[in-house]
Amino acid sequence: MNATKSEDVAFQLQILGAESLGVRGLCCMVTLRHQRILIDPGIALGYLRHGLHPHPFQVAVGAAIRRSILAALRESTDVVLSHFHGDHVPLADANPYQLPLELATAGLRGRRLWAPDPHGLAAPMRARYETMLDTGCATIQVANGRQQGVLRFSEAMPHGDQDSHLGSVIMTRIDAGDTVFVHASDIQLLEAAAIDQILAWSPTLVLAGGPPLYLAQLSDDARRNAWQNALRLSQGVPTLILDHHLLRSTEGIRWLEALAAESPNRVTCAADYMHLPRRMLEAWRPQLYRDLPVPEDWHREYASGKTDTSGFETWRNIDAFRV
Repeated sequence: MNATKSEDVAFQLQILGAESLGVRGLCCMVTLRHQRILIDPGIALGYLRHGLHPHPFQVAVGAAIRRSILAALRESTDVVLSHFHGDHVPLADANPYQLPLELATAGLRGRRLWAPDPHGLAAPMRARYETMLDTGCATIQVANGRQQGVLRFSEAMPHGDQDSHLGSVIMTRIDAGDTVFVHASDIQLLEAAAIDQILAWSPTLVLAGGPPLYLAQLSDDARRNAWQNALRLSQGVPTLILDHHLLRSTEGIRWLEALAAESPNRVTCAADYMHLPRRMLEAWRPQLYRDLPVPEDWHREYASGKTDTSGFETWRNIDAFRV
Protein backbone atom coordinates (compact mmCIF):
# COMPACT_ATOMS: atom_id res chain seq x y z
CA MET A 1 0.00 0.00 0.00
CA ASN A 2 1.35 3.41 -0.93
CA ALA A 3 1.68 6.26 1.56
CA THR A 4 -1.41 8.37 2.14
CA LYS A 5 -1.54 11.51 0.00
CA SER A 6 -0.09 14.58 1.70
CA GLU A 7 -3.42 16.45 1.72
CA ASP A 8 -4.85 13.71 3.97
CA VAL A 9 -2.21 14.06 6.71
CA ALA A 10 -0.90 16.59 9.14
CA PHE A 11 2.18 16.00 11.30
CA GLN A 12 3.12 16.62 14.90
CA LEU A 13 6.00 15.04 16.81
CA GLN A 14 5.86 14.89 20.59
CA ILE A 15 8.92 13.38 22.25
CA LEU A 16 7.78 11.92 25.56
CA GLY A 17 10.86 10.27 27.01
CA ALA A 18 14.61 10.60 26.42
CA GLU A 19 17.78 11.23 28.39
CA SER A 20 17.67 15.01 27.84
CA LEU A 21 14.14 14.88 29.29
CA GLY A 22 15.37 13.07 32.41
CA VAL A 23 14.84 9.34 31.75
CA ARG A 24 16.24 6.47 29.71
CA GLY A 25 14.27 5.77 26.55
CA LEU A 26 13.34 7.23 23.18
CA CYS A 27 9.55 7.36 23.25
CA CYS A 28 7.58 9.60 20.93
CA MET A 29 4.08 10.11 19.56
CA VAL A 30 3.52 11.06 15.93
CA THR A 31 0.10 12.56 15.35
CA LEU A 32 -1.41 12.62 11.87
CA ARG A 33 -4.96 13.60 10.95
CA HIS A 34 -6.29 10.06 11.12
CA GLN A 35 -3.53 8.15 12.89
CA ARG A 36 -1.57 8.42 16.14
CA ILE A 37 1.61 6.36 16.19
CA LEU A 38 3.30 5.76 19.55
CA ILE A 39 6.87 4.46 19.31
CA ASP A 40 8.77 2.71 22.13
CA PRO A 41 6.39 3.20 25.09
CA GLY A 42 8.91 2.31 27.76
CA ILE A 43 10.95 4.06 30.40
CA ALA A 44 13.84 3.31 32.75
CA LEU A 45 16.21 5.12 35.07
CA GLY A 46 19.85 4.06 35.21
CA TYR A 47 19.65 1.74 38.20
CA LEU A 48 23.17 2.58 39.35
CA ARG A 49 25.30 5.38 37.88
CA HIS A 50 28.25 7.11 39.52
CA GLY A 51 27.69 4.62 42.37
CA LEU A 52 24.26 6.15 43.04
CA HIS A 53 20.67 4.96 42.63
CA PRO A 54 18.17 7.25 40.86
CA HIS A 55 17.71 10.48 42.79
CA PRO A 56 14.13 11.12 44.04
CA PHE A 57 13.91 14.15 41.75
CA GLN A 58 14.65 11.91 38.77
CA VAL A 59 12.12 9.40 40.12
CA ALA A 60 9.51 12.18 40.18
CA VAL A 61 10.38 13.12 36.59
CA GLY A 62 10.12 9.47 35.59
CA ALA A 63 6.71 9.09 37.21
CA ALA A 64 5.42 12.14 35.33
CA ILE A 65 6.75 10.84 32.01
CA ARG A 66 5.28 7.40 32.72
CA ARG A 67 1.85 9.00 33.13
CA SER A 68 2.33 10.88 29.82
CA ILE A 69 3.23 7.64 28.03
CA LEU A 70 0.16 5.87 29.40
CA ALA A 71 -2.05 8.77 28.31
CA ALA A 72 -0.53 8.67 24.83
CA LEU A 73 -1.03 4.91 24.69
CA ARG A 74 -4.76 5.35 25.29
CA GLU A 75 -4.92 7.83 22.37
CA SER A 76 -2.81 5.80 19.92
CA THR A 77 -3.95 3.86 16.86
CA ASP A 78 -0.58 2.16 16.30
CA VAL A 79 2.19 1.17 18.70
CA VAL A 80 5.70 0.40 17.44
CA LEU A 81 8.32 -1.43 19.48
CA SER A 82 11.81 -1.01 18.03
CA HIS A 83 13.12 -3.77 20.32
CA PHE A 84 12.35 -5.36 23.67
CA HIS A 85 14.80 -3.71 26.07
CA GLY A 86 13.36 -2.45 29.33
CA ASP A 87 13.62 1.25 28.51
CA HIS A 88 11.54 0.78 25.33
CA VAL A 89 8.65 -1.53 26.27
CA PRO A 90 6.27 -2.10 29.21
CA LEU A 91 7.56 -4.96 31.37
CA ALA A 92 5.86 -7.74 33.32
CA ASP A 93 8.80 -7.67 35.76
CA ALA A 94 9.28 -3.89 35.88
CA ASN A 95 11.36 -2.39 38.67
CA PRO A 96 9.94 0.64 40.55
CA TYR A 97 11.29 3.04 37.93
CA GLN A 98 10.02 1.32 34.76
CA LEU A 99 6.58 0.95 33.13
CA PRO A 100 4.68 -2.15 34.32
CA LEU A 101 2.94 -4.12 31.60
CA GLU A 102 -0.18 -4.40 33.78
CA LEU A 103 -0.63 -0.62 33.62
CA ALA A 104 -0.20 -0.61 29.83
CA THR A 105 -2.39 -3.60 28.96
CA ALA A 106 -5.66 -1.67 28.65
CA GLY A 107 -3.99 0.93 26.45
CA LEU A 108 -2.47 -1.73 24.19
CA ARG A 109 -5.76 -3.54 23.69
CA GLY A 110 -7.20 -2.92 20.23
CA ARG A 111 -4.13 -1.14 18.88
CA ARG A 112 -2.13 -2.16 15.82
CA LEU A 113 1.08 -3.35 17.46
CA TRP A 114 4.27 -3.59 15.39
CA ALA A 115 7.43 -5.31 16.61
CA PRO A 116 10.55 -7.14 15.37
CA ASP A 117 10.35 -10.71 14.13
CA PRO A 118 10.47 -12.86 17.28
CA HIS A 119 12.54 -15.53 15.52
CA GLY A 120 15.48 -13.11 15.52
CA LEU A 121 15.26 -12.30 19.22
CA ALA A 122 17.52 -13.53 22.01
CA ALA A 123 15.78 -15.76 24.55
CA PRO A 124 15.09 -13.06 27.20
CA MET A 125 13.65 -10.68 24.58
CA ARG A 126 11.58 -13.50 23.03
CA ALA A 127 10.16 -14.14 26.51
CA ARG A 128 9.06 -10.50 26.75
CA TYR A 129 7.44 -10.77 23.32
CA GLU A 130 5.57 -13.91 24.36
CA THR A 131 4.51 -12.42 27.69
CA MET A 132 2.98 -9.49 25.85
CA LEU A 133 1.16 -11.93 23.55
CA ASP A 134 -0.06 -13.93 26.55
CA THR A 135 -1.78 -10.89 28.03
CA GLY A 136 -4.14 -10.93 25.05
CA CYS A 137 -3.86 -7.15 24.88
CA ALA A 138 -2.91 -7.00 21.22
CA THR A 139 -2.01 -8.95 18.10
CA ILE A 140 1.65 -8.31 17.33
CA GLN A 141 2.48 -7.83 13.66
CA VAL A 142 6.00 -8.53 12.42
CA ALA A 143 7.35 -5.20 11.20
CA ASN A 144 10.69 -6.11 9.59
CA GLY A 145 10.86 -4.74 6.04
CA ARG A 146 7.13 -4.06 5.84
CA GLN A 147 5.17 -1.07 4.58
CA GLN A 148 1.58 -0.21 5.38
CA GLY A 149 0.10 3.18 4.65
CA VAL A 150 2.35 5.91 5.99
CA LEU A 151 4.46 3.39 7.92
CA ARG A 152 7.58 1.66 6.65
CA PHE A 153 10.00 -0.41 8.70
CA SER A 154 13.62 -1.38 8.19
CA GLU A 155 15.03 -4.84 8.35
CA ALA A 156 16.82 -5.67 11.61
CA MET A 157 19.72 -3.31 12.35
CA PRO A 158 22.46 -3.87 14.95
CA HIS A 159 21.89 -2.48 18.42
CA GLY A 160 25.17 -0.59 18.30
CA ASP A 161 27.94 -2.24 16.31
CA GLN A 162 27.73 -5.41 14.25
CA ASP A 163 29.35 -7.51 16.99
CA SER A 164 27.09 -6.26 19.78
CA HIS A 165 25.60 -8.84 22.14
CA LEU A 166 22.57 -6.56 22.60
CA GLY A 167 20.70 -7.85 19.57
CA SER A 168 18.99 -5.78 16.90
CA VAL A 169 16.43 -3.02 16.42
CA ILE A 170 14.03 -1.92 13.70
CA MET A 171 13.79 1.66 12.45
CA THR A 172 10.50 3.33 11.52
CA ARG A 173 9.75 5.74 8.65
CA ILE A 174 6.53 7.80 8.66
CA ASP A 175 5.63 9.61 5.44
CA ALA A 176 3.47 12.62 6.21
CA GLY A 177 3.87 14.31 2.84
CA ASP A 178 5.90 17.44 3.45
CA THR A 179 7.48 15.78 6.51
CA VAL A 180 9.20 12.40 6.38
CA PHE A 181 10.08 11.28 9.90
CA VAL A 182 12.46 8.49 10.90
CA HIS A 183 12.78 6.98 14.38
CA ALA A 184 16.11 5.16 14.74
CA SER A 185 16.47 4.03 18.30
CA ASP A 186 19.66 2.47 19.66
CA ILE A 187 21.56 2.33 16.38
CA GLN A 188 24.17 4.41 18.26
CA LEU A 189 25.52 5.69 14.89
CA LEU A 190 28.08 2.90 14.92
CA GLU A 191 27.22 1.08 11.66
CA ALA A 192 27.17 2.66 8.20
CA ALA A 193 24.32 0.37 7.06
CA ALA A 194 21.86 2.08 9.38
CA ILE A 195 22.96 5.52 8.18
CA ASP A 196 22.68 4.38 4.56
CA GLN A 197 19.11 3.18 5.14
CA ILE A 198 18.03 6.39 6.85
CA LEU A 199 19.45 8.57 4.08
CA ALA A 200 17.89 6.34 1.41
CA TRP A 201 14.52 7.09 2.98
CA SER A 202 15.07 10.85 2.33
CA PRO A 203 13.83 12.05 5.72
CA THR A 204 13.30 15.66 6.71
CA LEU A 205 13.32 14.87 10.45
CA VAL A 206 15.19 12.12 12.32
CA LEU A 207 15.11 11.10 15.98
CA ALA A 208 18.02 8.75 16.72
CA GLY A 209 20.03 7.33 19.56
CA GLY A 210 23.63 8.55 19.68
CA PRO A 211 26.76 6.66 20.77
CA PRO A 212 27.22 5.55 24.42
CA LEU A 213 30.27 7.67 25.15
CA TYR A 214 29.88 6.97 28.88
CA LEU A 215 30.96 3.34 28.35
CA ALA A 216 34.68 2.84 28.90
CA GLN A 217 34.67 -0.19 26.59
CA LEU A 218 33.65 1.92 23.58
CA SER A 219 36.86 1.95 21.56
CA ASP A 220 38.54 4.98 20.07
CA ASP A 221 37.80 3.59 16.60
CA ALA A 222 34.11 3.27 17.44
CA ARG A 223 34.03 6.84 18.73
CA ARG A 224 35.62 8.15 15.54
CA ASN A 225 33.27 6.06 13.44
CA ALA A 226 30.23 7.38 15.33
CA TRP A 227 31.39 10.97 14.75
CA GLN A 228 31.83 10.45 11.01
CA ASN A 229 28.46 8.72 10.73
CA ALA A 230 26.77 11.46 12.75
CA LEU A 231 28.31 14.15 10.56
CA ARG A 232 27.23 12.36 7.38
CA LEU A 233 23.71 11.92 8.71
CA SER A 234 23.45 15.53 9.83
CA GLN A 235 24.58 16.74 6.41
CA GLY A 236 21.75 14.82 4.74
CA VAL A 237 18.87 15.60 7.11
CA PRO A 238 17.39 19.08 7.66
CA THR A 239 16.68 18.37 11.36
CA LEU A 240 18.50 15.70 13.35
CA ILE A 241 17.53 15.02 16.96
CA LEU A 242 20.17 12.97 18.78
CA ASP A 243 19.58 11.71 22.29
CA HIS A 244 19.32 8.50 24.34
CA HIS A 245 22.68 6.83 25.18
CA LEU A 246 24.60 9.90 24.03
CA LEU A 247 23.22 12.13 26.78
CA ARG A 248 23.93 9.89 29.73
CA SER A 249 27.19 11.79 30.25
CA THR A 250 28.46 15.35 30.21
CA GLU A 251 30.90 14.25 27.49
CA GLY A 252 27.88 13.43 25.34
CA ILE A 253 26.47 16.92 25.82
CA ARG A 254 29.73 18.45 24.59
CA TRP A 255 29.84 15.99 21.66
CA LEU A 256 26.34 16.97 20.56
CA GLU A 257 27.14 20.68 20.74
CA ALA A 258 30.34 20.17 18.71
CA LEU A 259 28.38 18.29 16.05
CA ALA A 260 25.76 21.03 15.93
CA ALA A 261 28.51 23.60 15.42
CA GLU A 262 30.05 21.66 12.53
CA SER A 263 26.89 20.59 10.71
CA PRO A 264 25.22 22.83 8.08
CA ASN A 265 21.80 21.65 9.30
CA ARG A 266 19.93 21.69 12.60
CA VAL A 267 21.25 19.26 15.20
CA THR A 268 19.54 19.24 18.56
CA CYS A 269 18.40 17.08 21.48
CA ALA A 270 14.88 16.05 22.49
CA ALA A 271 14.50 18.67 25.22
CA ASP A 272 15.55 21.53 22.94
CA TYR A 273 13.26 20.28 20.17
CA MET A 274 10.33 20.20 22.62
CA HIS A 275 11.23 23.64 24.06
CA LEU A 276 11.68 22.14 27.51
CA PRO A 277 14.57 22.64 29.94
CA ARG A 278 17.41 20.17 29.53
CA ARG A 279 17.30 17.53 32.25
CA MET A 280 20.27 15.23 31.72
CA LEU A 281 19.60 13.81 35.14
CA GLU A 282 21.67 10.67 34.78
CA ALA A 283 24.71 12.72 33.79
CA TRP A 284 23.94 15.17 36.60
CA ARG A 285 23.15 12.60 39.31
CA PRO A 286 26.12 13.53 41.55
CA GLN A 287 25.03 17.20 41.52
CA LEU A 288 21.49 16.17 42.43
CA TYR A 289 22.73 14.24 45.45
CA ARG A 290 24.90 17.17 46.55
CA ASP A 291 22.08 19.70 46.19
CA LEU A 292 19.26 17.54 47.57
CA PRO A 293 20.57 14.97 50.07
CA VAL A 294 18.62 11.69 50.16
CA PRO A 295 17.80 9.66 53.31
CA GLU A 296 19.73 6.39 53.37
CA ASP A 297 16.62 4.18 53.30
CA TRP A 298 14.64 6.27 50.78
CA HIS A 299 14.84 3.81 47.83
CA ARG A 300 13.77 0.83 49.92
CA GLU A 301 10.89 2.85 51.35
CA TYR A 302 9.85 4.03 47.88
CA ALA A 303 9.92 0.52 46.44
CA SER A 304 7.65 -0.71 49.23
CA GLY A 305 5.23 2.20 48.82
CA LYS A 306 6.05 3.72 52.21
CA THR A 307 7.28 7.05 50.84
CA ASP A 308 6.98 9.17 47.72
CA THR A 309 8.84 12.02 46.01
CA SER A 310 7.37 14.80 48.15
CA GLY A 311 10.04 17.39 48.86
CA PHE A 312 12.07 16.35 45.80
CA GLU A 313 9.92 17.73 42.98
CA THR A 314 11.87 20.89 42.15
CA TRP A 315 15.60 21.27 41.50
CA ARG A 316 17.39 24.40 40.30
CA ASN A 317 14.05 25.92 39.23
CA ILE A 318 13.20 22.83 37.15
CA ASP A 319 9.74 21.40 37.85
CA ALA A 320 9.64 17.60 37.79
CA PHE A 321 6.08 17.65 36.48
CA ARG A 322 6.70 19.88 33.48
CA VAL A 323 6.73 17.26 30.71
